[in-house]
Amino acid sequence: MSDLLLIEQCKQSNRKAQMALYGKYCDGMFVIAQRYLKDTAAAEDAMQEAFIKAFQKLSQFKGDVTFGAWLKRIVINTCLDTIKARKLETESINEEVLTIVEMDDNWSITDETTISEVLTAIDELPENYKITVKLFLIEGYDHQEISEILQISENASRTYLHRGKTKLKEKLKHLRYGTGY
Repeated sequence: MSDLLLIEQCKQSNRKAQMALYGKYCDGMFVIAQRYLKDTAAAEDAMQEAFIKAFQKLSQFKGDVTFGAWLKRIVINTCLDTIKARKLETESINEEVLTIVEMDDNWSITDETTISEVLTAIDELPENYKITVKLFLIEGYDHQEISEILQISENASRTYLHRGKTKLKEKLKHLRYGTGY
């Protein structure tokens, strides 16, 4: 059954359609939630909460993007709300001292570096950098979208990304030298 048909049935409070839509997307959305919330229970809670929000706001879904993309944005925002609620230690930054950084479009890592090593290194970044790097490199959001999601300026997004990628390169470089490569 197509997403659009399921969505129309969900709008009419059809529980079977809701379960079918949930079943179709729950695994992928859980993976996304786990990128932000390492605690499995917290990721599950955020994913469930995101689905509840999605079903409540289904009338706002206009079909200009895929349902999966729309739902993904809800999941990410729910995860970020959870992080904010926990008041995790974040680096405070005075946006007045932010500098505009040039985009380093030819950013790369060595071929020997595994995805697991990159993800682990990203998770070791300071919170502001980690979230910005994940949103940009993994989720594919641009600086305007990141600034809206995190409620920061686009310059802050660029700065966090630049600094996060610099720290990430350093971590991965030390990993290579530390293992004898």
